[in-house]
Amino acid sequence: MSTTAWASKLASRVRITDLLVLLWVVFGTQIAWVGLDYTATGFSGSRGDIAISYTIVSFIIVGAWMLALELYDTRSPRVLGLGTQEYRAVADAALRLFGLVAIVAFLFKIDIGRGYVLVSFPLGVLVLLFSRWMWRQWLGVMRKRGEYSSRVLLVGSEASVALIARELERMPEAGYRVAGACLPGHGAPYLAGTQIPVEYGMQHALAVMRDFGADTVIITSADELGPERVRELSWGLIPGAEHLVVAPSLIDIGGPRIHTRPVAGLPLMHVETPKFEGRKLVAKRVFDLIVAFALVVVFAPLFIVLAVAVKASSAGPVFYRQERVGLKGSPFMMLKFRSMSDGADAELAGLLAANGTDTAPLFKVQNDPRVTRIGRVLRKYSLDELPQLFNVLHGTMSLVGPRPQRRAEVELYDRAAGRRLFVQPGMTGLWQVSGRSTLSWEESVRLDLYYVENWSITGDLAILWRTFRAVLAHTGAY
Repeated sequence: MSTTAWASKLASRVRITDLLVLLWVVFGTQIAWVGLDYTATGFSGSRGDIAISYTIVSFIIVGAWMLALELYDTRSPRVLGLGTQEYRAVADAALRLFGLVAIVAFLFKIDIGRGYVLVSFPLGVLVLLFSRWMWRQWLGVMRKRGEYSSRVLLVGSEASVALIARELERMPEAGYRVAGACLPGHGAPYLAGTQIPVEYGMQHALAVMRDFGADTVIITSADELGPERVRELSWGLIPGAEHLVVAPSLIDIGGPRIHTRPVAGLPLMHVETPKFEGRKLVAKRVFDLIVAFALVVVFAPLFIVLAVAVKASSAGPVFYRQERVGLKGSPFMMLKFRSMSDGADAELAGLLAANGTDTAPLFKVQNDPRVTRIGRVLRKYSLDELPQLFNVLHGTMSLVGPRPQRRAEVELYDRAAGRRLFVQPGMTGLWQVSGRSTLSWEESVRLDLYYVENWSITGDLAILWRTFRAVLAHTGAY
């Protein structure tokens, strides 16, 4: 199925669910509002006139809302399925429409019930976002099967093509399937370490794309092509059916930090440098305090139960305290429920040496014999980490951030990994929800650095939600 075909089909399906959601929310609110108290509706006249008036207004709001979702490009294949742009566009469309309704009601003195409007719009946004999230889950499954995706030809140097191919393979939910590659010079028929077929001679990239049955060209590096050749390549594409994507020589940069500004025909890309101070940090600290305090209150009975279980299962203290390295290299004592036998730290060096991982910065032991029976349950569901909420309240940790590591692990950091210390360590983080202990050290560092460079409150909320799902699935923990 071509990109144009599946994009149109997907947009139509999303459009239908949007309409059903809005009809349900707006008319449901109307029925609830008018049914509660006819005298408080804001329209004068008989009950029949009131119902008709509200029905007309409801149809107008639903139609205008559908138009706003279309105008704000919320159903574009470029935003469906990945990232936050789709959700932001849905919320922006509703907010602008809400403002427009308020202005029109004021200018034309339409005495519409405030509660009807104040309930319809927030509820409509929430249900729309939920329906889009459901579509995203379905689309992710389909794309992992190779459907509803663009077939792409990668064009550029071998190194840049290999990098982009790995990233696209890692995230099939993005909707790009690599059909082939076009490289300069000559060489092997397949890209090294993959089954991606390769053609040589970048001047024939357009013909190669069509031979591979691709509909999108991704230029991974433009040095071999030059600006004139790139422009000619774009001219040769069929409008609406074939697409051109240029991948800059930047990786792990969050969307909000990138701003494109055309200057004299040059698409200049402005990349904001990450900030580690100011109002964002204050907001993060306030968020941590509120959520951590609420969780401590909610989980207080569970704390008591787990403390009794740990104490009864084996000799030793209830809590395990260990020095970890935090913000800017400052040491702090991290709290956990004890999940190992007392004095287990003395055995770590021997176990790491036996596993051949004593020189790796991620000190993890699979099938650890030091773990107690109750400790296995605690670790399986990450319950041993609940006392770290007190670290969050104390200010030595955050709810979300890089994994706090031991001093010996930090001493093995290179310059890149050292940037993990630019923010407070977290109870959970991007690497924990992307594979947890199953990830290699290099993958863990890459994910942590992405968080350090691009963190936001919205991103923290998303990670906390993904953490909840990962804990329920108890995947990757040991």
